Formats: sequence, structure tokens, C-alpha cells
Amino acid sequence: MDYKKIYKKWLEEPCFDEQTKEELLSIKNDEKEIEDRFYKELEFGTGGLRGIIGAGTNRMNKYTIKKATYGFANFLKKQNKDLARGVVIAHDSRRKSREFTIEAAKTLAACNIKTYIFDDLRATPILSFAVRELKALGGIVITASHNPKEYNGFKAYFDDGGQLVPKIANEVIKEVSDIHDFSKIPTIEYEEAVSKNLIEVLDSNIDDKFIEIIKGQSLNQKMIKEVSKDFKIVYTPLHGTGNKPVRRVLDELGFENVYVVEEQAVADPEFSTVSYPNPEDPKAFELAIKLAKKIDANLIIGTDPDCDRVGALVKNDKDEYEVLSGNQTGGLLLDYILYNKKEQNTLAKNGIIIKTIVTSRLGEVVAKEYGVDYLDTLTGFKFIGEKIEKFEETKEKDYIFGYEESFGYLAGKHARDKDGVVAAMLIAEMAAYYHSKGKTLYDALMDLYKRVGYFKEDLKSITLKGKEGSEKIQELMEYFRHNKMDQISNINVKELIDYSKGVLDLPKSNVLKYELEDNSWFAIRPSGTEPKIKFYFSVTDKNLLDTDNKLKSVVSFVMDKVDTFLN
Repeated sequence: MDYKKIYKKWLEEPCFDEQTKEELLSIKNDEKEIEDRFYKELEFGTGGLRGIIGAGTNRMNKYTIKKATYGFANFLKKQNKDLARGVVIAHDSRRKSREFTIEAAKTLAACNIKTYIFDDLRATPILSFAVRELKALGGIVITASHNPKEYNGFKAYFDDGGQLVPKIANEVIKEVSDIHDFSKIPTIEYEEAVSKNLIEVLDSNIDDKFIEIIKGQSLNQKMIKEVSKDFKIVYTPLHGTGNKPVRRVLDELGFENVYVVEEQAVADPEFSTVSYPNPEDPKAFELAIKLAKKIDANLIIGTDPDCDRVGALVKNDKDEYEVLSGNQTGGLLLDYILYNKKEQNTLAKNGIIIKTIVTSRLGEVVAKEYGVDYLDTLTGFKFIGEKIEKFEETKEKDYIFGYEESFGYLAGKHARDKDGVVAAMLIAEMAAYYHSKGKTLYDALMDLYKRVGYFKEDLKSITLKGKEGSEKIQELMEYFRHNKMDQISNINVKELIDYSKGVLDLPKSNVLKYELEDNSWFAIRPSGTEPKIKFYFSVTDKNLLDTDNKLKSVVSFVMDKVDTFLN
């Protein structure tokens, strides 16, 4: 249907409330805005349903939330499982998050599916854990993760506690797509659903169990107590859900000097102290660095709003706080975990680590050094979670650690999604461990490079909004797909891998990866959750300076091609 007709329908049909209609009337003279809101429906990507908050089919609002939930409910009902097992819903601190949670719960309850909700905001990994702990049918998180304040989202989880993988997501999408009449989506009053035990508010029992399991992943609790008096940590939850669980686990493990950025401890949907609440963005740490300099902190940790990603800053060789990349943090964590497990004779003989195809090869080199296998998956932690579940069932491999370059890590098998709580704890413990040896995390990183080789990475993102932007992103992908380069910055191309054609046992995906003869590479993929196309770069060389220079050269060569195409 034409976007203008859909816009008119939303203005006329009685199932849409007056507030929604007033918002839509306010843009009646803005043809471009009407088109952007109605030219398509929000689609499931690597992080589920995500978009700008507002009225329209291409926006996050209570109607698109109810439609997604109803489609999910219809999918669950066809699984022939006990509906009393229920669905768990969690939410972050974003605009409308609580309202969307209640709307989703009411929709599920109206479908006779029991729903568990929390009394307040909760971290995404707690949701994943709760689904598994309660043996629920699935879960929902209302969040837009690290996106700007204008965004919110809907992430669906299956009964393993992992986000929906493509095969299942496609079934859910079909159910959602079959819903054409918003007035037919069932609902029930909240109070009635509670009285019928169709909505249950969870107590602190889930949180307590979660924290205990996280603490069980600690590898050096005795050491923490030995250095805690002079080891200082600055932590920022960036206005999100990590505030309580991260502070609690650090406290209970014995870290005595944890300084919280108080301005960012407030669950603020406006993210008033940051322009972009993303621990990948150095600007998000301005207040944390200010506090760290004041107290001479050894480590800065920051989690994103739904606490599934974590960033770390350490003092470099110039005595300045530097953001470690996700590849660097992941490599350090992997080395720390494997070393300690080997020392404690707890390293599984059939152990495996899992990372994504756009994550540095540093991890696989470290794994090989300890005799541990590695596996690559597509981008999106749901694919890592899927492999963990498979290995749990087959016992073919023993999962140890999984991570992706975008600051997502998971140690342990308590969840099937990245976990900023366990990652924050292990980063703090790891930094304290090297502190006990008279080293910083930066020193440890340089030692690791000297031992296994130098790897450096970069990520460039280009935002192209609206219908035209979406089309331009696809054109750019086709340009790089069909205009294969033989050399990139004087390095021969070994292979162009097109994941859209299917590679090994991976699902088909719109990703291109140029493998270079010197073991460097660069990859291109459209974001599944934002109007962006991303360019990932990873190079390796014999020393830090040469590696840095090679990275700059490769990035410049590729981005010049992009600029030429776009302009």
C-alpha cells in the first residue's frame, strides 16, 4: 500500500489514539517525514526491532510494539508448548520503555501467555539468564542498546535465552507480517491480567542468583582482596541498567575503591551528559576521565544503557587514559582466562572460543597458543549464543569464552547473550591482577602483542538515512561486490568472500570480506539496526609502528573508493 494511504489510515481509524493522531497531523505538510515514517515497516535485524520513537509503521510506538508482540505470541502458540511457562520481559531506561513493556505484557496476557516482568529496569543479560532460569518460552527486552536517545527497540529471545536466529526470526516475521489490522490485536487491562496470574512481577530472587553465578566466573578472588586497598576503578553506567548489578558484583568480590560517575548513575532517558551513550565512543567517557584524573584511577569501565556492552580505558605509555578497542579487550580477556584456567588445571581439553567474522584474528592466535579451538560466526551475538547451545547439547566442544569487536563479551554459560556485568567484573579483576604484577592493562596488551604478533583494527561507519539512504547503502554493497579489487594499498587481495552466497555452514548474509595476502582484511556490512553501512579493517605486521601505518594506508585506500562512489 502507498505510504500516503497508510498515513491517512492511521489518521482515520479509531484504534489509534488521539495523541498519535495529533503527532501525525503535526507533520501533514512535511512530505519527506510522512514518507520516512510510512514507506516501510520496521524490520528485524541483528538486534531485533529498532527505530526512532514516534508514530508510524517505520517508528517505535505502542502499536508497532503490540504488533511485534502479537506476532511473537502467535509464533509461540504454534510451538505446542505449555503457555504457562511464560515470557519474561525486561526494559532499560529509555523513553517509553516501561510503557512499551506493559503494552507487550498485556498483549501476551490477552493471548493467554503468562508474562513475567521486573519491577524496574534490568540489564539485558539478566533477561537472558531469567529466561533460562524460569524455563520460559522466551523473552523480550525493550531497549535500543547504545543508540541515541531518539531510539527504542524490541529484542525477542527464544527459550534458550538467546536472541532469535534467522530461521526462527523469519517465522516470527511472517507472523508479524500477517497482521494487517491493528484493531484486531488483543489486549487486556493490566490489573485484570495480574489478578488472573497472567502477569507476575518478579522479586529479587532472579537478581541474587544472577550475581552469584557471575561471581562464580571470577578466577582470582584472593588476589582482589590483596590489591583492593590501592587499586582504584571509575565506573559509569551511562545512565543505564548496569548501575546496580555492576556495582554490586564489584563490591561483593571485594573491590573497595570503586568510584561511580554520579551524574551518569541516574537512569536518564535523555542521556543528558552524553550525545551518544556508547562505550565505543571515547566522548562518552569525558566525565569518567575527569574523575579518574582526580583520583588517579587505575581503570575506567563503562557499560551501555542495557548493559550488554562494556568499554575499558587504561593509562597508556604517555600516562593518558586510552579506550581499548573491543578487539584489544577481547584478546586480553581471552589470554587472562585461558592462562588462569591452565594454571588452575581447569582448562577444558575440548575447549572452544567463539568470535565473529569481523573480529580481529588476535583471538584465534591466542586460542591456538593454549591449544584451544576457535570458531567464527556471523555478526550478532545471537549466532554465538546459538553455537553455545549446540555445544551444550552435543558435548562436542566445551564453550569457554565468546566475544565480538563491538564491545560484547560472555564468559560462562548462564546466558546466551553478551553480558556487560560479567565482562566488567573480569576486566576489573584482570586489571587488578596485572596491577599486582606492577603492570597496567596497556603494558599487558603490549606484552601480548610482542608474544603473539601485532594486530590493529579500525571501524568506519557511514550513516545514510531514509529511503534514499537505504537504497544508496545497497548500491554501495553492489559496487564492492562486482568491482573486485586485486590490490588494496599495494597489498595483494587473496580472496573476496561473499557471505550472501553462503559460506561453510553460516547462514547467508549481506557481508563482503576482502582477505589480503599478508593476513590482513577488511569487511563491509550494512547495520541491521541503524541506517548505516560499516567498514571493518584489521591489519597485522611485525611491530606497532608498521602495523599502525599499514592500518592508516588500508583505511585511506578503501574510504577514498567510498567517497568517490558517494560523491
